Amino acid sequence: MEYTEDDFLMISGIQHFKFCRRQWALIHIEQQWAENQHTVIGELMHKKVHDPYLREKRKGIIIARALPVSSRKMGISGECDVVEFHKCEDGVKLYGHRGLYSIYPVEYKKGKPKITDEDRLQLAAQAMCLEEMFCTEIPKGAIFYGDTRRRESVEITKELKEEVQSMFQEMHEYYRRKYTPKVKNSKKCRSCSLKEICLPKLGRSLSVKSYISQMLKEEEK
Repeated sequence: MEYTEDDFLMISGIQHFKFCRRQWALIHIEQQWAENQHTVIGELMHKKVHDPYLREKRKGIIIARALPVSSRKMGISGECDVVEFHKCEDGVKLYGHRGLYSIYPVEYKKGKPKITDEDRLQLAAQAMCLEEMFCTEIPKGAIFYGDTRRRESVEITKELKEEVQSMFQEMHEYYRRKYTPKVKNSKKCRSCSLKEICLPKLGRSLSVKSYISQMLKEEEK
């Protein structure tokens, strides 16, 4: 099965989904959003990296920024912060360039490396898109963290790829049903930019749109 472009989901959504399925649904299904200091810092950092007109070439490495990628098999699309093409003896051909190149995606994140896998899953999803687009295999990539100013090497394992595929299948099903899951209040809710929209402490099964509609009706009475 292949998805059409109309059905594509955002690659970056896998981070929201891994953190909290309800957060993902509020943003991507119900189109709710709110800023906090974490989202603002992250947005500023990506603006510095994302210049689609900037290409660098140095010592056998071509560096592309804000590279659009997609996968019809998984039904996803987005942009890679940075993709490095390293000249090698066994790689892929690039239009307008001599020789063969291996592909190395680099994702930029604010803060420090996480214990959880959401950053690695997003990088793996990008790598899987690049593999499909260039008909190659990408064994590794990297995540650059703003606090440490260092790259963390990430192996694109079979287990990571299987989790990426499973999560996007679930996300497509939620999106098709327009389903917003309920959530249990937990420590991670405190750092969520949507906590005032989500209202986790109420434990409501209503969607945010339904909740707001109900509140407006009560005010009109």
